[in-house]
Amino acid sequence: MDAEPVTEIGRRGFLAAIAVAGLAGCTTAPPPRPAAAHQPGVLGPGRAAFTLAAFDVQAQNRVELADTLRALSSPVPNASVTVAVGASLFKDRFDLYWSKPRQLERMPEFRNDVLAPEWCHGDLLVQVLADTPEAARAALARPVPGLAPRWRIDGFQSQDSRNLFGFREGAGNPDTSNAAAMDDLVWVGPDDDEPEWCVGGSYLVVRLIRLAMPTWDRKTTEEQEQVFGRRKESDIPLGKSEKDGGLDLPKMPVDAHVRRAAESGGRRILRRSYSYRRSAEDTGQIFTCYQRDLKRGFETVQRGLAGEALERYVMPFGGGYFFVLPGPRTGTQEYVGQRLINAG
Repeated sequence: MDAEPVTEIGRRGFLAAIAVAGLAGCTTAPPPRPAAAHQPGVLGPGRAAFTLAAFDVQAQNRVELADTLRALSSPVPNASVTVAVGASLFKDRFDLYWSKPRQLERMPEFRNDVLAPEWCHGDLLVQVLADTPEAARAALARPVPGLAPRWRIDGFQSQDSRNLFGFREGAGNPDTSNAAAMDDLVWVGPDDDEPEWCVGGSYLVVRLIRLAMPTWDRKTTEEQEQVFGRRKESDIPLGKSEKDGGLDLPKMPVDAHVRRAAESGGRRILRRSYSYRRSAEDTGQIFTCYQRDLKRGFETVQRGLAGEALERYVMPFGGGYFFVLPGPRTGTQEYVGQRLINAG
């Protein structure tokens, strides 16, 4: 992994021990919980090259699974690597069923989806961010035992963060420099109804979306803006005169993407999107989002988007639900996933 810093949980990261003095019979307060840490690649800025690779785990026991995770934890030059796990990893072979994150399940098929099995799910997901496609490929070329490729897709991000439809991505995202907001929205905390090892991790949703570019390109700029609910060039919401003036939802079409997302709680997730171009006929978007609570996050937003105008121009065909493993704690020799291995 590269030098992107491992960040510590702030407000919810640990519970301070409280000693009550002067009361007879008091016992010594327990030591504070160690601060949980996060993997890189979630809060950091986007980079030019992006790869998602899903795998089926071939390891036969927990010792072999630990070897796989240890190999994935080794540093790689010029790239940021993030490791997540799917619900299928928690089946009987590793005796980890009772350690499964509570909301982690197989991604269902939503309205407008045409899911291809060969592009969905996986025991384990590796996300790579790099400045060049060559660096991203090199990060995945290293030998890692116990993995069989399931699907892989390479993406890119333009310098101005515009998608292939010409609109800027990330508008309305929560501020990643606000530790309290990230604790509230992104990271699983010690008071959540989750296994203890999950603290510091995050639910990750991946959506692979093919874009109907010929149909879209036939629309006028004004028609495209009505679909999104924003001005294409300035990124200003419809009905407003400045970018940071908030949203005036009644002045947007009722089926505009921005309006539907806002009304359904779109700020409850941290969104990251990249474009892909596999051929002249197959171009689209790799949508990812991170959240502390999958039900209140992506699934709430997705239900609210049902019937939006953008549906006519997109076809989700793959992806899945995953859980980003917590990062190694500062000052330890942990590898990514070690607390999961030890939890079962």
